[in-house]
Amino acid sequence: MESALSASLDVNILIVDDDRKNLTALQELLRRPGLNVVLAGSGEQALRCVLKDDFAVILLDARMPGVDGFETARLIRQRPRSRHTPIIFVTGAYEDPPSMFRGYEAGAVDYIIKPLIPEVLRSKVSVFIELYSKSAVLTTEIAERRLAEEHLRESKENLRALAARLESVREEERTRIAREIHDELGQALTGLKMDLTWLTSRLPKDKKPLISKTKSIFRLIDDTIHSVRRISSGLRPEVLDEAGLAAAIGWQARDFQKRTGIRCKVTVPADSTGLDHERSTAAFRIFQELLTNVARHACATRVDTVVRLDDSTLVLEVQDNGKGISKSELDGSKSLGLLGMRERASLFGGNVAITGTRGQGTRATVSIPLRLN
Repeated sequence: MESALSASLDVNILIVDDDRKNLTALQELLRRPGLNVVLAGSGEQALRCVLKDDFAVILLDARMPGVDGFETARLIRQRPRSRHTPIIFVTGAYEDPPSMFRGYEAGAVDYIIKPLIPEVLRSKVSVFIELYSKSAVLTTEIAERRLAEEHLRESKENLRALAARLESVREEERTRIAREIHDELGQALTGLKMDLTWLTSRLPKDKKPLISKTKSIFRLIDDTIHSVRRISSGLRPEVLDEAGLAAAIGWQARDFQKRTGIRCKVTVPADSTGLDHERSTAAFRIFQELLTNVARHACATRVDTVVRLDDSTLVLEVQDNGKGISKSELDGSKSLGLLGMRERASLFGGNVAITGTRGQGTRATVSIPLRLN
């Protein structure tokens, strides 16, 4: 038992007794390294002590002049700091059961009868010291865990803000590059075509090989202009900025159907121009990724898309009739596309829910809370 006492470091014990000899005797019995024994000669002095320090246990003489032990215990229990501090009454063998019940009613957890048996005293006190030490360790661990959780939450918020900023910069760069490709290359190719037209009009009609060659150059220029428009639209569709999300989704579905042969049916609201730029972009990019997944993995022949505004939420539903997706594929480490879609939606407090059944297709539901312009 002595080892338990010596292992408890920085622990306070309060002894309250109006007899100085009793205080000294109890102090000597409980003196151990790391155990700070505080003495109080009255109830009033004890109350001042519990205002300043925390105690593992309080040994309290039941019979004292002035504020007796019972009143002192009640007052200690009324103070928030010492409300749960264990109180052991130290009393004579003559204490009758009603008085003992009064002590328990005042907040005592145990009684020690005089004359004291040192082994019993140390044993009872050591129990509360151990409980106090474990409680202190647990309190520290809880505080550390809360601090770690707070740091983790802040880190997640910082990473999410960084991701949002990077995504914004990426879209700005895509828009800039798309416009430069469209304007500069498009104008250069148009100018080249005009110059070639001028040159062709001045060729002698009997120069058939040259005329044939110019026609071939015309086709090459037209194909290049088409490629420029396709690349520019892939980087940033003008329709998204000029006509809004609904028109952009309709355009993307038609382009997807043309390229893949997968039939697309799109149902969109009559007006989505009030959606802000960031959410429209996020929804459109998620839609593009969903169509890419359909083309790569679904083996589908049909895709149904519905865009609607529910209260203050943009809802995008994409359903295919392909082979479906399993839970392991959804949770797999290779599902980076799904992770990216969810991250895009979460930047605005939204989410992406994907369900699938083998042989019955896959449904993706994207929900993004709106901030209307």
